[in-house]
Amino acid sequence: MPGPESARRALGSAAERVRPRVLNIGQVLADLSSEFPGISASKIRFLEEKGLVAPQRTSAGYRKYSAQDVERLRFVLALQRDQYLPLKVIKDYLDAIDRGERPESLPGGLSVAPRAVSEQLAEELAARTRPRVLSFDELVAESGASAELVRSLMSFGLISASDQQYDEHALKVAKACSQLEAHGIEPRHLRPFRAAADRELGLVERVIAPVASRRDVASKARAAETAREISDLCLNLHSALVNGQIARMES
Repeated sequence: MPGPESARRALGSAAERVRPRVLNIGQVLADLSSEFPGISASKIRFLEEKGLVAPQRTSAGYRKYSAQDVERLRFVLALQRDQYLPLKVIKDYLDAIDRGERPESLPGGLSVAPRAVSEQLAEELAARTRPRVLSFDELVAESGASAELVRSLMSFGLISASDQQYDEHALKVAKACSQLEAHGIEPRHLRPFRAAADRELGLVERVIAPVASRRDVASKARAAETAREISDLCLNLHSALVNGQIARMES
């Protein structure tokens, strides 16, 4: 597995753009399209907007991509394709490389090698990153919740199933509610959480609607990233408000 030093050599830093050959965005697309058929100019511009690549500009404002820029784009696109990593995670890793740090691996312990070297490795990567699906019995066993509690959570809309299968979000809900049950908090008490989550989703959807309605790859990626950012901010706000009230109880 290549380490940070090899990644550093492959990716370079924002200041290391001294190679004489430069490419325009059309040439970059031609270079990458065979490996990433869905790549588009808007996708590359989106990655630049997110700070993952920083091409130089001509006096007229046209982008000039070095060979190092192209390799950096290839690295980012391969990580998205092979390991399904969010752009923020990839950017944090690349920023650490640019600062001269030596991160041993990507967050979550994934390899810094972004591309599968064999069909077997590709399948292993997909299995590691593919969303988990649980049966009812698996959900009960792994969450520590009783079957009765899980059924109750479903009746109040806190957990849902697709073809009698449950995802990891359902597992997290079941675990949290099992622990809350120990404090005497029942599913019927938690209905406001479902309503609040629906209102938050409605807020997120309204904000991203202008971008989400576009069909190009970059717009879809931008909408998903923005939705995650807004959701995280809403969670931070909720936590700060509740913890602020609890702090006042102690004073």
